[in-house]
Amino acid sequence: QWGGISTIIINTLFLILFTLLFSVPIGVFAAIYMVEYAKQGRLMGVLRMGTETLAGIPSIVFGLFGHLFFVRILGFGIGFLSSTLTVTLMILPTLIRTAEEALKAVPLSFREGSLALGATKLQTTLRVTLPAAYPGILTGIILSLGRTVGETAVLLYTLGSSYELVRGPSSSARVLSLHLYMLFSEALSFERAFATGAVLVFIILIVNYATTRIISRKIAYSGKTQT
Repeated sequence: QWGGISTIIINTLFLILFTLLFSVPIGVFAAIYMVEYAKQGRLMGVLRMGTETLAGIPSIVFGLFGHLFFVRILGFGIGFLSSTLTVTLMILPTLIRTAEEALKAVPLSFREGSLALGATKLQTTLRVTLPAAYPGILTGIILSLGRTVGETAVLLYTLGSSYELVRGPSSSARVLSLHLYMLFSEALSFERAFATGAVLVFIILIVNYATTRIISRKIAYSGKTQT
C-alpha cells in the first residue's frame, strides 16, 4: 500500500539476466547438435515432438514441477535459484525450436563452401552457420524473454514474495509480474497495480526495441560483408 518498486524492477532484471545465462547456451548448443550432428531418425523425431509438446505446456505445470523438484527434492528452497531454473526449463523448448529452424534456414552452400576451403565441421558450425543464423536465434531469445517477464504462475511456487532485493541464490524475492498479480489478488491498491503493469510493458518495449536494433545492425553488417 506504500513504497516504491525499485527493488522489484531490479529483481526482474536479475531474473531476465540469469535466466538467459542459463538457457541461451543450452538451447543454442542443443539446436546445433540436433541440426548439425545428430542422425535424423526416429529418435530425433521423438525428441522434436517432445520439445514442441513442452513448448505448449501451461506455465503453472512448470511451476508445480519446479516446486517439487528444485524446492523439495533438491532442497534449494523457495528463492531466486529455484525460480530461475524453473523459468529456464519453461523457455528452453521455445528457444531450441526457434534456434533449430534458424540453423536449418542457413543455405547448404555456406557449409559446403567452408568445408571446401579446409575448415572443420566445428569451425564451419561456429564461424559460418551460427553467425548466419544469428538473427533467427535472437528472435527466439526475444520470444523467450517475453515469456520470462510475463509469466506469473511459474513463479508462484518457486520465487516467494519478499520485497527485498535479491542477495543470494536462496533469497525470496518478487518480480513485476508477480507483484502485479498479488496487488490485484489481495486488492491492496489497484492504482499501484496499473502503474506496475505500465512499468512492465515499458520494460518489455525497451528490451524488444534494443534487441530489434541489434538484429538490424547484424543483418546490415552481414550484407556489407557478403558484398
